[in-house]
Amino acid sequence: MLVRISGYGQTGPYKERPGFGTIAEAMGGFRYVNGFPDRPPARPNLSLGDTLASLHGVIGALMALHSGKGQVVDVALYESVFNCMESLLPEYDAGGFVRERSGSVLPGIAPSNLYPCKDGHVLIAGNADSLYQRLMTAIGRADLRDDPALARNDGRARQMERIDEAISAWTSKRTSKDVLAAMQIAEVPAGSIYSVADIAADPHYAARGMLQDVVANDGEKLKVPGIVPKLSATPGAIRAAAPQLGEHTDEVLKELEYSTAEIEKLRRSKTI
Repeated sequence: MLVRISGYGQTGPYKERPGFGTIAEAMGGFRYVNGFPDRPPARPNLSLGDTLASLHGVIGALMALHSGKGQVVDVALYESVFNCMESLLPEYDAGGFVRERSGSVLPGIAPSNLYPCKDGHVLIAGNADSLYQRLMTAIGRADLRDDPALARNDGRARQMERIDEAISAWTSKRTSKDVLAAMQIAEVPAGSIYSVADIAADPHYAARGMLQDVVANDGEKLKVPGIVPKLSATPGAIRAAAPQLGEHTDEVLKELEYSTAEIEKLRRSKTI
């Protein structure tokens, strides 16, 4: 089995083009819908295209192993991004709809937005019918809760601004801590926007083993993300720091039954 990851895949008219994750994010449709409608498309300051391609590579390798057949797993960066774009293509094909940038809201889903507080912002997702009922009760808006036009999501989507204004009027008079506490009591999904400093200080991250301490090759102690997903019978673990370039070359070649002399010959010829 061989896993091949490239910008555009091993076939097709673009197969020889060089590719990077950021280009894949653009061609895969993600960049076009990311950002605010009155500004140019924004890029995430992370290599999402590369990450998604590696995940698809793992999925492909596991599928190939399950098939029991030797085969090539052909992963294209742009296809890995495109595969995560949900209903983008069917929406266009069925109705000619081109999804545009929408900032902090999700078009057609209400209420689900970023709301102002005295000390920042919180995210509230009350877009299921039962969640909406509980949210409106929590913010004291029985009029909106009991309005038959807002009982289902399609009706709420048509009046998204009205609902968001009501929620914002309530949250803006409270601290984020008070808003999140009220949402927890009401059993409505809500949360803060975490910086990495917030992540590093969060007790749930720590309790789930997601903040792991390792010692790098230079002796420096460093926090790194834990292992996901969590497996009950065979849990993963970080057993060593990331290797230096070529650190395990001799070990791997010896496992492949190369002799010490053969390895030295490869090193002298700069093959390794």
